[in-house]
Amino acid sequence: MAYKPIGDYGVIGDLHTVALVGKDGSIDWCCFPHFDSPSLFGALLDDRRGGRFRIAPPDDGKRQQLYLPETNVLLTRFLHHDGVGEVTDFMPIEGDEPGVHATRHQIIRMVKVVRGKIRFRLECHPAFNFGRDDHRVATLQAGAIFRSASLTIGLVSPVPLTTRQGGVEAEFVLEEGQQITFVLVQLESETSESVLDVPQTAETALRETVAYWRKWLSQCRYTGRWREMVQRSALTLKLLTYAPTGAIVAAPTTSLPESLGGERNWDYRYTWIRDAAFTLYALLRLGFSKEAGRFMQWLEARCHDLNRDCSLQVLYGIDGRRITQEDILSHWEGYQGSSPVRIGNGAASQRQLDMYGALMDAAYLYNKHGSPISYDSWMGLTRLLDYVCANWDKPDEGIWEVRGGQRQFVYSKVMCWVALDRGIRLADKRGFPADRAKWIDVRDRIYRDVMHYGWDHERRSFVQEYGGHALDASALILPLVFFLSPTDPRMQSTIKQIISDLASDALVFRYLQEEAAPDGLSGQEGTFTLCSFWLVEALTRAGRLEEARLIFEKILSYASHLGLYAEELSLTGEQLGNFPQAFAHIGLISAAYNLDRALGSQRFPAA
Repeated sequence: MAYKPIGDYGVIGDLHTVALVGKDGSIDWCCFPHFDSPSLFGALLDDRRGGRFRIAPPDDGKRQQLYLPETNVLLTRFLHHDGVGEVTDFMPIEGDEPGVHATRHQIIRMVKVVRGKIRFRLECHPAFNFGRDDHRVATLQAGAIFRSASLTIGLVSPVPLTTRQGGVEAEFVLEEGQQITFVLVQLESETSESVLDVPQTAETALRETVAYWRKWLSQCRYTGRWREMVQRSALTLKLLTYAPTGAIVAAPTTSLPESLGGERNWDYRYTWIRDAAFTLYALLRLGFSKEAGRFMQWLEARCHDLNRDCSLQVLYGIDGRRITQEDILSHWEGYQGSSPVRIGNGAASQRQLDMYGALMDAAYLYNKHGSPISYDSWMGLTRLLDYVCANWDKPDEGIWEVRGGQRQFVYSKVMCWVALDRGIRLADKRGFPADRAKWIDVRDRIYRDVMHYGWDHERRSFVQEYGGHALDASALILPLVFFLSPTDPRMQSTIKQIISDLASDALVFRYLQEEAAPDGLSGQEGTFTLCSFWLVEALTRAGRLEEARLIFEKILSYASHLGLYAEELSLTGEQLGNFPQAFAHIGLISAAYNLDRALGSQRFPAA
């Protein structure tokens, strides 16, 4: 079977993990039972050895996918010459409260024929622990049980199964109106066939899952333009949330390439501190204060577990653990031959000073629009601000996590300014004790430093690093964080240069590799989805609403058939990189909210 385009997948989940379901009815990616667990199905990264769970007609036909309205329940339709068949895929939600760990993770697949008579073929070939662990399979009257050293799963099947090469297969025929259900479930016991008993009927599970998603989405306060896309982004962010801690993963996949055949392949199944402010902003603007509160609690916990020098790690596991290494799965070929396949992320040990600005902005926003932060939380934040004061002028790897050596990145300096600015504002607003004189002095020094060394007089633009001439789309963040007025001549000129040199129609590159500081990697990459949404926001805040609206509409046209976005888009509009990416959907929400508000008033009001 050939690799499918990255955008040809839908995503289902239970707030502990997700599964990627292709248009062909194949689950090609699922880490089980958690986001950062080893994969159970990994054909996405190795078509031959990765493992999959496919239910579909054995011969080709037209295929469609849609989500049931206002849910993350996925419907895959097969328009076959003998009729129309459907597979409804979902994962029941068990526990959406802090500290609650689901005891029964399930993938339910309901197969139905709505017209005609169709033959289906089932193939379930798990590959435990990224295909590294052996397993045994036993067929029973109720289905099959797969056992590895670390995980046991059962497949409840209403049709007889035959074993083949460590998996099970079956063919069955359904006529119009007939429906059968398959359930893949994590097993804790192996003593008898009764372990395959399901706790409720599929119809009941479906009703409860649909009701859960619709009840959750009913909290959304957004009623403006592009409502369906905003709601789909909100549903995607919720899918990427780990319920026991409230952490949100950057993406549920690893090593989907930024360039086909290249080495720019990373593991995104973790939580980045940098994402904090953007995530909090998106959740609060839409009215999801509960989710914002949980994520804020997760962030606060990290502030009480600092490194010896009072710094934070760049990224953490969804349960708050530290990520310490990055390994390569040399036995897997990678998506369309894009190797290496990585698990873990070496960026965890980098110095990325910009994340302190993101964290302080998150705390400031949550205190303003969510709930007042506690004194103990404030004391943890002050230690981080003291670290910023002592380290802001050091080089780092920056927002793009380069592997070509540390640089004096302009974005990192700006976000250090943000950290101190928000700290000062928060202290003043709450009357917290603070070393205001020192913070104000360092904040102002950073500002003057950026304006002097980060501005290229010859190019008439803010640039990527001090002393450099390369443009970087991260400069679009300056008016978004109130470092510079959106109508400041320097900002207007920077936007002009970015549109001229980094934009391809509506899509924006992070930087041009031939101009920028070496990032330590070979090959090219696509346009960065988040940067495209940043351009929309920068234009919106500058009052250039017609330009912003047209660019926004164009970006929306590049979404997948289900309204999902990967990290990047190729020049031909294909999804690239890990999928779906939280940052991209956060950018969509923020751009839509602010552009809709500006269009409604035909001016951009003060924040």
